[in-house]
Amino acid sequence: MHSENKKLDFNNQFFFVGIDVHQRSWTVTIRSGKVVLKTFSMNPSSIELARYMRGNYPGGSYLSVYEAGYFGYSIDRELKEQGFNNIIVSPTDIPRSAKEKITKSDRIDSRKLSRELENRSLKGIYVPEVFQQELRSLVRTRHQLTRKQSRIKNQIKSYLTFYGHKYPEHYQMGHWSGRFIEYLQNLDFAYEPGKEQLKIYLDELQTIRGLLTKTTRLLRAYCSKYNINDTILLLCSVPGVGFTTAVSIYTEVIDMKRFPDLDKLASFVGLIPAIVSSAEKVSNLGIKNQHNRYLRNLLIESGWIAIRKDPALLLSYNNYIKRMCKQKAIIKIARKLLNRIRFVWKNEKEYKLSVK
Repeated sequence: MHSENKKLDFNNQFFFVGIDVHQRSWTVTIRSGKVVLKTFSMNPSSIELARYMRGNYPGGSYLSVYEAGYFGYSIDRELKEQGFNNIIVSPTDIPRSAKEKITKSDRIDSRKLSRELENRSLKGIYVPEVFQQELRSLVRTRHQLTRKQSRIKNQIKSYLTFYGHKYPEHYQMGHWSGRFIEYLQNLDFAYEPGKEQLKIYLDELQTIRGLLTKTTRLLRAYCSKYNINDTILLLCSVPGVGFTTAVSIYTEVIDMKRFPDLDKLASFVGLIPAIVSSAEKVSNLGIKNQHNRYLRNLLIESGWIAIRKDPALLLSYNNYIKRMCKQKAIIKIARKLLNRIRFVWKNEKEYKLSVK
């Protein structure tokens, strides 16, 4: 009777919790000592999960994991507030058995997460502070607006071509001046519906341009208010890097020290080759598909600008194109540019032109 009343104490024992998160429910698997203790569904609540763990395994150390995606970092912060040592993992970084690659369910995913967490094979992604996350979201909104602007410009060009209207070739996709917008507004159509359709397109374009201006102004104000300007100015000293590119790099990377070398940084951006090795044969498949979609293209675009501004990069580019196509050469320039960005950020020194 005395032993039954003795309180449980799991001090110095570890419990590995894999959570497959969804809007309406979580599927949770708990492991300890290489044994699956339980798999169950529950309400999507960090507080309820913490209450369950403390009630059943009091005094234990709780390690948890869930996949990055729709829910962002909010669950991570809630779990940590409840005493969990939580990580978020990229779905592409989770080891899978052959069966798990072809069979998928919430239960399987949850058990897989807890198993690999206990095996110590999972590496969590970087979790930014709340302000850093919100600033990143604002920068990404600007990228989305830029894409929308390109889309509506293409729609306008297609619409005019469809009705046989000609327009100056140098306005293909670049900056459309106020004079050119006025020119488009004054185009004639046979009937009113044609002109009204163009007006709708132009109204949408003007709205997007206004939002882009507002977003850029806000970003400049927040960089100043929250003491980020010094870092942004350092990044802008690198050829090919303007304000919007600099703030994009800052908000995606946040802490350059988390990348111990250039290879790790280049892998994060997506500027390393995909390699397939079999026996003694090694095949280079070009740059890997996995990449940061907000940085890789930006850096490649910046590379084209940089070779016009920096003689050292131009010399490297000219040497590259002797043995490879221009597209591959500019990717190598983008990697060099990334190395320059890393240097000025880590050392807090402005970039000097013509450095090899």
